[in-house]
Amino acid sequence: MKLSYRWLSRHVDLSGISPEEVRANLTLSTCEVEGLERFAPCLSDVTVGFVAEREKHPDSDHLSLCKVDVGPAGGGELLPIVCGAPNVARGQKVAVATIGTTLPGDFKIKKSKIRGQESCGMICSERELGLGDEHSGIWVLPADAPVGVKVADALDLVDWVLEIDNKSVTHRPDLWGHRGMAAELAAIFRRPLKPLDTSLPPTGRGAPWPVRIETPDCPRYLALPLDGVRSERSPDWLRRLLLAVGQRPIDLLVDVSNFVMLDLGQPNHLFDRSELHGEPIVVRKARTGERMKTLDGVERALQPSDMLICAGEKPVALAGVMGGEESKVAGATSGLLLEVASFQPAVVRRTSARLGLRTDASARFEKNLSPTLALDAAGHLVRLLQSIQPGVTLPAPLTDAGTWQDPTRTVRVRCELVRRRLGAPLQDADIVDILRRLGFGVTQSHSALDVVVPAVRATKDVTIEQDLVEEVGRIHRYGNVPEHRLEGALVAPPPDRRRQLVRKVEDRLVGVGRFRQTISYSFLADALVAKLGLASLPHASVVNPVAERLSKIRRAVAPSLLASVEQNRRHSDDVRLFEIGKGYRPERGSGGEPEEVHELGLLVARAPAGANARFDDDAFSLLRGTLDDLCFALRLDPPSYVAANEFDAAGAADETPYLHPAKRLRVVLGEQELGWIAALDPRIERELGLTGEQKSDVALATLSIERLLAAPPKEKIYRPLPRFPGLELDVALALPVAVRAGDVVQSLERAAKGLSVAVELFDVYTGPNAGPGRRSLAFHVQLGSDERTLTDQDAQKFLGRVERAAVELGGELRKA
Repeated sequence: MKLSYRWLSRHVDLSGISPEEVRANLTLSTCEVEGLERFAPCLSDVTVGFVAEREKHPDSDHLSLCKVDVGPAGGGELLPIVCGAPNVARGQKVAVATIGTTLPGDFKIKKSKIRGQESCGMICSERELGLGDEHSGIWVLPADAPVGVKVADALDLVDWVLEIDNKSVTHRPDLWGHRGMAAELAAIFRRPLKPLDTSLPPTGRGAPWPVRIETPDCPRYLALPLDGVRSERSPDWLRRLLLAVGQRPIDLLVDVSNFVMLDLGQPNHLFDRSELHGEPIVVRKARTGERMKTLDGVERALQPSDMLICAGEKPVALAGVMGGEESKVAGATSGLLLEVASFQPAVVRRTSARLGLRTDASARFEKNLSPTLALDAAGHLVRLLQSIQPGVTLPAPLTDAGTWQDPTRTVRVRCELVRRRLGAPLQDADIVDILRRLGFGVTQSHSALDVVVPAVRATKDVTIEQDLVEEVGRIHRYGNVPEHRLEGALVAPPPDRRRQLVRKVEDRLVGVGRFRQTISYSFLADALVAKLGLASLPHASVVNPVAERLSKIRRAVAPSLLASVEQNRRHSDDVRLFEIGKGYRPERGSGGEPEEVHELGLLVARAPAGANARFDDDAFSLLRGTLDDLCFALRLDPPSYVAANEFDAAGAADETPYLHPAKRLRVVLGEQELGWIAALDPRIERELGLTGEQKSDVALATLSIERLLAAPPKEKIYRPLPRFPGLELDVALALPVAVRAGDVVQSLERAAKGLSVAVELFDVYTGPNAGPGRRSLAFHVQLGSDERTLTDQDAQKFLGRVERAAVELGGELRKA
């Protein structure tokens, strides 16, 4: 939000107070000022010139040869300037940019020749100086402007613009207008706020405009007819103030409406009465399937949550957001209807967010404006308009509809509490003085103060005693609070096993696993839900989504990882992501709240392996190894992996329709299921755009944080280095394809009779040498004993038992 220093000076005397002081004091007491810059700084470089001579250019029909007196800047001589404006004439006072002047757009004036004639400067238009869109001719200055003086000084156009951080004033509806900010400066600098007459002028005796409110979301609606209005160019002072705060001047009616909004913080709207056709104003909710075209020319699809302003049955404005195209003020109109209203902030915010239509009006209505401000804005606008066009009249009384209530309240604050909370030795009189300077009414009662909170501060800001403590503290300045040594007992917080577990998991995955952690929103886009086949599952929904079609809350973490996989694959051939977060299951909740599921989700996406790659060179194997390593790091037993049919029997397949129909396993620890690991369904890969250069081998896994937390960790046991040499053997078994590698590992460990140290699968072969329906599994087997050195005889006994075990599994031991 931008503020004009000159505009603020209309409400409070800032003489002797520099713009830099205003910036510093607002930052220390009220809100963060992000920037301070001069308005139209080129006006301090452009000089008032006098067109002494003007002749037609000999080689052009539209150019003029001018001789311009710019005073001392021209060295006592008339400057030759070639000008293309049709309205340049002898005897005019004009704005001249001399050689070396830099205009907006980093355009530097240089000496040049135009059609063979020397030009030593430029006679400027308003647009070239950044003062508006007018470019049909040069800017003709008042006849009494002194020649040779800078334009900013000659016309008193010096102004400074303060940039306010909007986030620092979201709780202060009163600060979204210049008068509210001026009231803060008046309190800070102990200067009175200048009076502002916002009373409504006398009205005629015509019939008031009928208004009917059909929704409680509009507590107050004012309607006031205006006659004798002319659409014309706004006065220069009004245009300059609007330009300073980033508003483009359009015409008097639009500019006055914007000025009042930026002055008091209360939006308003002007309707062309001829377009209302005498119909009553009806404030209602939109109907299903209803549409309207807004002032920006876009046709909007409406929902029943949107609020409309209608002329009879016809929508003419989207309440609190933007007016309608068909009821905008025509250039030739003379009859208007002024609307000033109050709306429920949540309704305006939802409509604005859903349509992606954020306006100056919606930004203010979202802050919960006081309904008492509407009448002030109506009176202010009418009086301002009449001061510019005295012929404006009010043919009928004001219509004031709605069941609004004055939010003014009284809050009691104890002076001793103020001193204790702030740690400052403030006297009661100091506290009273600060509160009164801020516009509060104060009545002293023993050791407490009964503080009347005005309506503009009572809707959202000051509601409890602590709010008034803060008011005193910020005006007294926290920097003035004396320093005290902080003393207190340091007590160790109770151990949080969940946090400790999460930290260990994060450290292991980021370190050893080389994963990257993601932190996603809990919302899922409707398009992603449809792609993953989750639309039939119940989802908790957001009442006020941050964006359109982003209303569903995830049931698990894995879909959030899939939402980002395509973008990550564009930047890397090896994507490893994990997130520790929550899913929400509405069907399992209690007390109206969905059940929270705390999960670790992991995703690996990489370019597909080549034709000669190892059997385990894929995303699934990498992710399975990550789970094994994670359990090892958490001092848990190695997990086992259960086949897909048992996975489906558990009912979890319905939760994950995006997984590969066959390549998925349950992760089990003892008798407890920790989660699952699976490859992504190829069909879903195509839906997510993982095709072409982004073709990917994708695997996912999910582990329950609750069940990891419940799993008993193994004791730390010291094991000395082996004293006796062991044996390392390579064993290859030809087995039916249906035999699982995990079952073979268990058979090899049993065959070792307690001598097994490690068993590792290192090769899988399928081909003509293995036989039909069979494959060869090759293992590295390490044997060892703490009591003796193993011999070749131990190896032969082990191989004999392995051979018998292979037969029991339906295969054979392969021999060289």
